[in-house]
Amino acid sequence: MSNKLNHSMSLARPDALDITTKQKVALGLGIIGLFIMTLALFNTNFPNEGLFLTLSLGLIIIGTVIYSREAYIHKLEGVKNDGVWFKSVSARGVWGWILGVILTAFYIVLYFYPQYLGLGKDGAENTGLIHLFDPLSQLLSGRNASQWFVYGTLYTIAILAFGYKFILKYRHNRYQQIRTISVMFFQLAFAFLIPEFMYVMNNDLPYYDLKSIWPLNYYIFDQWSVKAFLSNGNIGLALILFGIVSIFVITPILTYKYGKRWYCSWVCGCGGLAETVGDPFRQLSSKKQSAWKLERWLIHTVLVFSVVMTTAMVYTYLGYSSNDFWLTRGVFITLVIAFLTLIFVGVMVFKRNELGKDAKYGAIGFFVTIGLLLAMHYTGTTDQLFYIKSGALRSTYGIYIGSIFSGVIGTGFYPILGSRAWCRFGCPMAAILGFQQRLFSKFRITTNGGQCISCGNCSNSCEMGIDVRQYAQKGENIVRSSCVGCGICAAVCPRGVLKLENDSMKGRINPTEVLLGNDVDLIELVNQK
Repeated sequence: MSNKLNHSMSLARPDALDITTKQKVALGLGIIGLFIMTLALFNTNFPNEGLFLTLSLGLIIIGTVIYSREAYIHKLEGVKNDGVWFKSVSARGVWGWILGVILTAFYIVLYFYPQYLGLGKDGAENTGLIHLFDPLSQLLSGRNASQWFVYGTLYTIAILAFGYKFILKYRHNRYQQIRTISVMFFQLAFAFLIPEFMYVMNNDLPYYDLKSIWPLNYYIFDQWSVKAFLSNGNIGLALILFGIVSIFVITPILTYKYGKRWYCSWVCGCGGLAETVGDPFRQLSSKKQSAWKLERWLIHTVLVFSVVMTTAMVYTYLGYSSNDFWLTRGVFITLVIAFLTLIFVGVMVFKRNELGKDAKYGAIGFFVTIGLLLAMHYTGTTDQLFYIKSGALRSTYGIYIGSIFSGVIGTGFYPILGSRAWCRFGCPMAAILGFQQRLFSKFRITTNGGQCISCGNCSNSCEMGIDVRQYAQKGENIVRSSCVGCGICAAVCPRGVLKLENDSMKGRINPTEVLLGNDVDLIELVNQK
């Protein structure tokens, strides 16, 4: 421990505590592991790449585990959010900005300049960092590594190692332990191992992360992907059908029963990284009303863009004549517009009063989408849509949404914008699940306003920028489209005010007007409950 005098009058010691000797050793081990990768990046020839890769990844994991155990295993169980605003790395300090720049630079190189990582072009051998991962890729799938294999390996290692840290930190909360084990399992099995094993069994099948659902898995409906699936017989057809069923059947049912948390906090890889690696940065999510307004407009704009781009992507490889295939461009556009209209009319008829002003904005989004689809249909040619070449249009979503927003900004900006910037402002899947959660899910976070002491732990720990405290103070249920049901607000509440529940739809939303008794018989309301 440091002998530095603490001049603060606070009983809580606001200054960040020094790390122990054991933690310094753990940091040293992790840095050595990263240093091996840095040497590989600069084309160092190791005598045995498999051994040095194992050593590098092993030191990183061991260092993280030792550091985490020393940080939490000797502490009492309970709230663990002390000191986060007094550490440079987690309070937008110098180290936070440095880390943000490093992560952002890594994602830019990964997505747009993989040759600097050592990716061999036109059949050439890999070099640098990617070459270091060749032995592991050969072991799993019998092929050399790509930049995506390197990224997937590091991604999985990060979720597993920091997931262990997260479990130690919230070991007093069974819900946190279970959902963390869940995201660790889905990342390791579904996102990393199963796609590699699928390649071994059938190397003609496209890469398919079974838990990645459209619109996150936007490439499943691309022409090359559809052809590859269909050319592989029943298994390829089954995978396409599973993708479609996931969108229209599995997702609505699970969201109805459990809210969007079943995916965003239990399954999704983006959410898994945000909850584990991004946990120290969750308090950086802005709680301002202006941020909430930007969030609502931006994420639904991305959703409209995703719907239009996916429709356009499928539209480009359909024909005009039903003699070639029954699903012509005209039939496809008609089906898409009819489906969107059915949803819009259903919402307006059954949920108009519940949505309030949001219904107006939803109508704007609907008519903009329909207008764009009609414009695409009536101005499109064989090789152009929106006066843009079809090939360029198909890659637009992948570049601007799949790469820049979700990767470069979404993860690279963890130390600046918080751990859920992508989930909050850009993820179209989160927008769809949030729409379903707001309208017909049984999930809500109930509050006991009489027990709230306004400490602010809940709002501070909300990674989605929800001012949870204002709901808790009024005893109002929290039913927000953006809420991912991570449950950290309940885990850090010292009074047990918040509780995650699945119950009937009735009484789920209780706005302020009801709580204050305006134009409502409170005795009748109490009797109903």
